Amino acid sequence: MDNREEVREFLTSRRAKITPEQAGLPAGSRRRVPGLRRSEVAALADMSVEYYAKLERGNLAGVSPAVLEAVARVLQLDDAERAHLLNLAHAADGTDILTRPRRRAPGPQVHRSLQWTLDAITAGPAVVCNGRLDILASNALARAFYTDLFANPVNQRNLARFQFLDPASRGFYPDWDLFADMAVALLHAQAGRNPYDKDLHDLVGELSTRVEEFRTRWGAHNVRRHGTGTKRFHHPAVGALTLAYESLDLTVEPGLSMTIYTAEPGTPSEEGLRLLASLAATEDSTPAAQQHPTTG
Repeated sequence: MDNREEVREFLTSRRAKITPEQAGLPAGSRRRVPGLRRSEVAALADMSVEYYAKLERGNLAGVSPAVLEAVARVLQLDDAERAHLLNLAHAADGTDILTRPRRRAPGPQVHRSLQWTLDAITAGPAVVCNGRLDILASNALARAFYTDLFANPVNQRNLARFQFLDPASRGFYPDWDLFADMAVALLHAQAGRNPYDKDLHDLVGELSTRVEEFRTRWGAHNVRRHGTGTKRFHHPAVGALTLAYESLDLTVEPGLSMTIYTAEPGTPSEEGLRLLASLAATEDSTPAAQQHPTTG
């Protein structure tokens, strides 16, 4: 696969973020661009300038794991960035099974037992998403939590669409810029894992065309994994919520992850979730099996 432009922009953007001081080099003077010079990266990675320049032009096909690790070390890549670099190299080689073209799924589907698992989680919102940030399944509290997302057909049950196309997201996310950075970084990581995902290309193309804030972030080439942390929300019915989250990869469904939100016991956020659960119990009268397509 020809992913040279993506490789070139990713490596140059990472190089620009590392200062000489961070790399253990004297700052010097007359630096025309931020970050390290190519010659400095090459020296620190123990390779010729010509060879590193070849890598930065996007030619990762056939590059050994040792060379990739040396580049990752010098550029001080975090775990998500290192994984992204390896994915780009696999895509260039055609060696990663995730880079093979796949048929589009007929629609968002999960196994019925996974939906039962979600329905059994009653104290916090829980959703199953794919790498494109489509919500494929949810429990009742998540549907009440993401009420504006589910209510607007434009969102297509996609967290990135809600983030950038739905004005309601500005009120729902007090830290809107942080959430925007995270959403784009997660999509970028997915693009590295599965560059043949046409639905992802369509989503990125639409958001890049319509939203400058997305286009600018996409050009930064930041990547991340969705693991654990704390986020702030402002729900239209129950107000401010500060929730911890855990995102778990589903080994039986590669590419899908389950994210569960919880509140610290004894806090106003816990009371807010209880109130939201009570509202959901009275309003969500449609069986979950009818709301979410499932397969046997």
